[in-house]
Amino acid sequence: MTLEDFKLRTPEQYKEAQQQAIKNPDLFWAEIANTFEWKTPFEKALQYNWNDTPSTEWFAGGKLNITENCLDRHVATQPDKLALIWEPNEPHDTPVKLTYKELLEAVCTFANGLKNQGVSKGDRVCIYLPMVPELTIAVLACARIGAIHSVVFAGFSASALAARIQDSGCSILITADGAFRGNKTVPLKDIADDALKTCESVRKSIVLQRTFEPISWNNKLDVWWHDFVDGLSSSCTPEIMDAEDVLFILYTSGSTGKPKGMVHTCGGYMVYTAYSFMNVFQYEQDDVYWCTADIGWITGHSYMVYGPLAVGATSVHFEGVPSYPKWNRFWEICEKHKVNQFYTAPTAIRALAKHPSSHVTNHDLSALKVLGSVGEPINEEAWNWYDTHVGKNQVPIVDTWWQTETGGILISSLAGVTPQKPTYATLPLPGIQAALVDDKGNPLTDKEAEGILTINFPWPSIARTIWGDHKRYQEVYFSAFPGRYFPGDGALRDADGNYRITGRVDDVVIVSGHNLGTAPIENSINEHPEVVESAVVGYPHDIKGNALMAYVILYNTTDDSERLIKEIREQISNTIGPIAKPDRVLIVSGLPKTRSGKIMRRILRKLASNEMDQLGDISTLLNPEIVEEIKKELS
Repeated sequence: MTLEDFKLRTPEQYKEAQQQAIKNPDLFWAEIANTFEWKTPFEKALQYNWNDTPSTEWFAGGKLNITENCLDRHVATQPDKLALIWEPNEPHDTPVKLTYKELLEAVCTFANGLKNQGVSKGDRVCIYLPMVPELTIAVLACARIGAIHSVVFAGFSASALAARIQDSGCSILITADGAFRGNKTVPLKDIADDALKTCESVRKSIVLQRTFEPISWNNKLDVWWHDFVDGLSSSCTPEIMDAEDVLFILYTSGSTGKPKGMVHTCGGYMVYTAYSFMNVFQYEQDDVYWCTADIGWITGHSYMVYGPLAVGATSVHFEGVPSYPKWNRFWEICEKHKVNQFYTAPTAIRALAKHPSSHVTNHDLSALKVLGSVGEPINEEAWNWYDTHVGKNQVPIVDTWWQTETGGILISSLAGVTPQKPTYATLPLPGIQAALVDDKGNPLTDKEAEGILTINFPWPSIARTIWGDHKRYQEVYFSAFPGRYFPGDGALRDADGNYRITGRVDDVVIVSGHNLGTAPIENSINEHPEVVESAVVGYPHDIKGNALMAYVILYNTTDDSERLIKEIREQISNTIGPIAKPDRVLIVSGLPKTRSGKIMRRILRKLASNEMDQLGDISTLLNPEIVEEIKKELS
C-alpha cells in the first residue's frame, strides 16, 4: 500500500477513517506509517501516559531518516520532478527551480560541510536565514545527519535570536549577509553578530551571500556558504534515527514569559504532516502547491518543507511580501506558476481586501482548486472576500486550526470532501479526539455546546516536551485538565459537530458576571463596512470587575469618529447583546503583532489597563512603533 491509498475522497471515507482511528488507533496509524521507508520496523505504534508525567511515543524502536522519505525515495522514481519553485523578492529576477534530484544533491553537499565542522547526531544548529532555497537546504541537511535544527525567523531581534541560541545550546549558526523584504533590506549579519556576543556555544557562523551589502567579518568565526561547500561530495549517507529522536526545536513567539522550545521528533511528525497535508489540501501528484508562510514558523516546517516533500509535492516558496511592488503580487505568482492550492493567513487576506479587487481579477486564477487559511480564526468578512474574489465562489476553503505544539493540522475541512462553514474550522481530522469541557473539566456532551477545547488522545505529531523544561510542558498543557491536552483555546460546537475556535481562553473576559469571548465581538466589529480589523481586550473596572476595550483599524481615515464608534457599539449590541458593547473604542492605524501575524493581546491589555511600564520586550514585534502610537492616543 502507498500513502495515496489513505487519501479520503468522500464524506463516507472520512467518517470510516475517523471511526477506525478512534476504535483502533495503533492499527490505523501503523498502516499509514508503514507506507514510508523504515530501516528497522517499529513494533508498537503508540505508548503514552497523560495522567502522570506526560509522555508520548509513536513508532518507538523504528529506525528511519526523514530525508530519505522526503527526497531519496522520490529521486528513485521521479528524479526530474520539481520539488521547489522559489520566487524572489523582485518580480523581474529569475525564479529558482530545483528538482528532487537537485535538491537532494544540494542537501547532501551542505550536510557534508556540517560533518566537516564536527556536527553530529544530537548537536543543535541555529538557522537564521531569509526565505531563500538555502533555508530549506539547511533544514534538510541537519536532518540528514541527525543534527537538531532550530530555525529562527529572520525578523527577530538580536536579543530574541540570542535567547534561542542560548536555550538550545547551538554550536553552529547559519545566517546571511542580509535579507530582502519588499523595498527594505534587513542587515541579518549585523543582527547575528550582536546576538553572538552573548552566545559562547557557537563556534562557527556560516554566512550566505544574498544582498552583497558590506558586512563585518570575523575570520575565526565566519565562513561564506559558497566556501563552506566548495568541492564537497553531493552524496551523504543518512544518519539512522529512532522514530523518537529529536528532529527539531521550534520556539513559540514568547508572547508571555520565556519562549518555549517545542520539541518535535522524527517518526510521528513525518507520518502526520504527510497524511494531513495530502488529505486537507487534497493534493494530486501534478499539482503546484503554495504556502505563503515563512519556514521560520511551524506552518513553514510542516506545510512547506516536511509535509509536501514527504508526498512528493511541488511547492512554491516566496521571498517577498504581498504588497511589493504592488498588491497583486500573490495573484501574479499564482497565475505564473498555475498554483492549485493556496494557503495564507487571515492577516494577509484582510490586508489584501483593503485594495481594489482588480488586483485579483486582472489575473487568471483558474488553476486554483483549494484555498487555505492558517494562523488564527478567520472572520466572516475576510472569509467571504476570499471566497468571492479569489475563489469565485467555486473553490473550497480550508480553515485550519493547529499550533506549534500540535505539529500539524488538527481541525479542518478536507477540501471539497467534508462540508465547509464560514468562520468554523469544522471537523477534527481522523484520530483527533476533540472535546469541549467546562472550566472544571466536566465534559460538555450536548451536540451544541461552548466551552474549553481539549484533545483527549495522542496524535503522532504532538510536541513531546519543551526543550530542557519538561515540568513547564506538563504545567502548560496537561495540568489544567489531567489526562487531556489543553491547547488554551475556547471553542463552540454546532449540531453537526463542527468546531469554531472562539479565541484564547485567557481572551474570555468576565464582565459583570458574564463570560464574554473576544473573538465573536471582534467578528461583529469587523462586519462594519468601514472596519478592516479589530482586537478586543479586557481591563479592570471598579464596578464591572472588567470592561472591554476595542482597538479598531479602518479602511480609510474618518472625520466623524463619534458616529463610527456609535455604529460599532450598536452593531455589537444587535449581534451579540448590550453586555458585549465595549466601554472604550480606540481607532488606530495598526495593532502590535508578532512576525507571524499574531496580535499581541497581552500588550493591548497592558495599554488598556494603563500599565505602560509593564509592556515587556517589544523589540521582536513586526511593528513596535504602533505601541508608541497607541500610548500617545491613550495618554
